[in-house]
Amino acid sequence: MLKIKNIHKAFGKNEVLRGVDLKIDKGDVVVILGPSGSGKTTLLNCINFLEKPDEGHATFGDIDVDLKTVSKKQIHEIRQKLAFVFQNYNLFNNKTALENVTLGLIIGRKISKIEADKIGKKALDKVGLSDKYDFYPSQLSGGQQQRVGIARAVALSPDIILFDEPTSALDPELIGEVLTIMKKIAKEGTTMVVVTHEMSFAQDVANRVIFMDGGVIVEEGTPNEIFANPKQERTKQFLKRILPDLTYQI
Repeated sequence: MLKIKNIHKAFGKNEVLRGVDLKIDKGDVVVILGPSGSGKTTLLNCINFLEKPDEGHATFGDIDVDLKTVSKKQIHEIRQKLAFVFQNYNLFNNKTALENVTLGLIIGRKISKIEADKIGKKALDKVGLSDKYDFYPSQLSGGQQQRVGIARAVALSPDIILFDEPTSALDPELIGEVLTIMKKIAKEGTTMVVVTHEMSFAQDVANRVIFMDGGVIVEEGTPNEIFANPKQERTKQFLKRILPDLTYQI
């Protein structure tokens, strides 16, 4: 479904991604872990071309591109296959929950407003906001706003949904409601790539966990392999700091 080879990205002299390879198969739930500055968010941004990679090669289904010379037409075709859930919601404050969900359908996918409203309401129903169609972001809690963001992504019926630390801007008591929705759509077979610090989600839902540091993938494997038996010393150090109750030896 998605295969990336040797992706590089630098900001000035700061090389943030230093040759990352990534393969995502249909139905995968891949969680990317790592310390701040490890390149996790930049990797997602490069996949969706919010940042243009400096180097690399990618295959998205039947689309094969050189990431350095990719055309605007190819970027548009790739973005049709992806949806993005942002850390800080990125909702339009002057539009209702339903309008935030349907805007991309109407403008980006050229779907009629009547049909877009049907799709949008179904997506909001799925995330538990069937009574909030006409609410503006200022009338919603942070958790509800993020659920609108998830509904917006789901409504596009993408091949892959990218999540960039979707709970990091939330108060602790609101994190659970967003994770519950994410677990629900993962169980429905949605292909997901999730940058997160929520270890319970990684352990319970992911079928693959990637640990990044210094702009490279240090280690990847199943949740059990990464959390119960990591092979790289750097992975062990990171997890021991995040999960001090782990019992393996460093």
